[in-house]
Amino acid sequence: MDGVSGDKLREYGKEIYERLRLKTLPFAVKLIERHEEIPQDAVRPKRDLGCHLASCQAFALSRREGMKVLQTKEDMWCSEAAIGFGFGGLPQYFLDGNTRFPQEVKTLGAAKTWAQNLPHLESNKYIGILSSPLERTDYEPDVIVFYCDSVQLKMFTGSVIWKYGDGVQCKLVNMAACVFAVVPVMQSGKFNIAIPCGGDRAYAICQDDEMIFSAPPAELETLVLALRHLDQYKNRVPVPFAMRPDFPMRESYIKLGKMLGMDLEKAKVLEKGKYV
Repeated sequence: MDGVSGDKLREYGKEIYERLRLKTLPFAVKLIERHEEIPQDAVRPKRDLGCHLASCQAFALSRREGMKVLQTKEDMWCSEAAIGFGFGGLPQYFLDGNTRFPQEVKTLGAAKTWAQNLPHLESNKYIGILSSPLERTDYEPDVIVFYCDSVQLKMFTGSVIWKYGDGVQCKLVNMAACVFAVVPVMQSGKFNIAIPCGGDRAYAICQDDEMIFSAPPAELETLVLALRHLDQYKNRVPVPFAMRPDFPMRESYIKLGKMLGMDLEKAKVLEKGKYV
C-alpha cells in the first residue's frame, strides 16, 4: 500500500464517504493468488449462498449490504468477468468476438476488436477476487471502488485535477463494468472511470444515476486532501447554486475574460470563500 496503513485507508474511506454523501459504501477489491490467502470469514457464494453470482452482484453485496465476498471461478456467473480477472485464459471463441455479435456489435470483426481490447490480468495468476466495504477491510487491497452520481464524480475528478492539473484518462464502454472498474487501475496504478453495464443495472441494482470511480489505495490521500482544500472554497456536496445572470466570478476569470474582449467591465469579484 506504499506505506498507507490499513487504519489510514479506512479513515480516508470514511471521510470520503461522508464528505461526498455517497449513497453506498466505498469498497476494497483484492485479487487472490493462493488458497491460503482466502479469508475464512468471507462469504463464498456457491458454498454459503447456494448460488453463483456475477462480480457486479458480489460488489453490490459489499457496497450495499457491507458483506465481505470472495469469488473463485466456481462461484462466478459471468464469463467476461472471469476472463478479465484472468481466471482461465483467453478462449479463441471469445477472442473471435462471438460473445458480442450479433446482439450488440454490428459485425463480427468489430466484436473481435472489442474482445481483443478487453483489459485482462495475466491468465491463471489469480484464483479469486475479494471485495468488502472499505471501512471494514482488514486486508491490503489492490483497488478502491466508489459508485457515485454525476456531482460526486465531479468532485472526484476535481480532486485529481487539484493535484495533477489534468483529468482522468480512461476508455468508456458500456460493457464489463466490473472489469473496467478494477483491471485498468491494477495495470496502470492510476484513477479510472467506468460506466455500469447492463448486467450491473439489470441484476445488481445499479441505479440510473450511478457511475464508477476507482482509485489505487495509495491515492486515497490525494482525494482526501483535495476534498478538504476544495471545501474551504465551498466546492462541496451538495453544490450550492444560484440561477442568476451576471453572477460574481473569481478575479482571475474576470481578468481572463477582459483579455478575450468579453464585456465584463461591470463584473463583480466573487467574495473570498464563496462558490456562487
